[in-house]
Amino acid sequence: MGQGLWRVARNQQLQQEGYSEQGYLSREQGRRMAASSIPNTSHRKQVQGGIDIYHLLKARKSKEQEGFINLEMLPPELSFTILSYLNATDLCLASCVWQDLANDELLWQGLCKSTWGHCSIYNKNLPLGFSFRKLYMQLDEGSLTFNANPDEGVNYFMSKGILDDSPKEIAKFIFCTRTLNWKKLRIYLDERRDVLDDLVTLHNFRNQFLPNALREFFRHIHAPEERGEYLETLITKFSHRFCACNPDLMRELGLSPDAVYVLCYSLILLSIDLTSPHVKNKMSKREFIRNTRRAAQNISEDFVGHLYDNIYLIGHVAA
Repeated sequence: MGQGLWRVARNQQLQQEGYSEQGYLSREQGRRMAASSIPNTSHRKQVQGGIDIYHLLKARKSKEQEGFINLEMLPPELSFTILSYLNATDLCLASCVWQDLANDELLWQGLCKSTWGHCSIYNKNLPLGFSFRKLYMQLDEGSLTFNANPDEGVNYFMSKGILDDSPKEIAKFIFCTRTLNWKKLRIYLDERRDVLDDLVTLHNFRNQFLPNALREFFRHIHAPEERGEYLETLITKFSHRFCACNPDLMRELGLSPDAVYVLCYSLILLSIDLTSPHVKNKMSKREFIRNTRRAAQNISEDFVGHLYDNIYLIGHVAA
């Protein structure tokens, strides 16, 4: 993709410097006719106007014209896409080459909100001269700090005015951010149960099948590697949230938060049984139905069978 964008931009630069389409085609007509016999020539991409980019790149006035293309020559959306793949360090280096674009506050605002979806500072009246470029550097620094020490990372965000000292604001920040280390995040949430409570309420499981909802839950809040009090807490909170999001379904199936809790534990154990290479004798569908209905008698056999099929076909709920 990067080479393609570079070639398009180079094409535009060559046209601006005097390599017009008609003039170029007249010079390259002989080469095209000779190259038409090569099979892969027909597959070369062309830009609007019919100019062959491959041959255009061969037409250069001098060695001095080779080098990086100014991103200002590209459409803004393409420039944003290219720069969105860079981290803070690379963006600083890129700013030395593309100075004007690097000072575009709209670009830095987009980069901040695409990586850190929610920050308290987004909803505040920003002072005159506020720099989203500086904010991006602070967010990147704070994320690295969090991945080393979660408490210090959160304190850093608060000291810079990025986050308010509120469990709900911290929960929204975690929910909308994907740059935080999941192991450190799990430790932080285990210590900050108030933040965990608000984080659970941000999930919407309406009209979702139970195993799929559980997978989504564990993608945001990673399950511990071993059974214990923290895992039980997560499943309990998920069960109540799932029931709150699907009151009609709960009444139709006759399920309660306790019944959903039993089903979640059964799904986790089944996931381990079916996916672990150390378990040779896998649990059958009939065994799963029998064991589950023994623990939760009001659940229909068909519903439990669909749960088994989901794990069998899709995989672990907490992977």
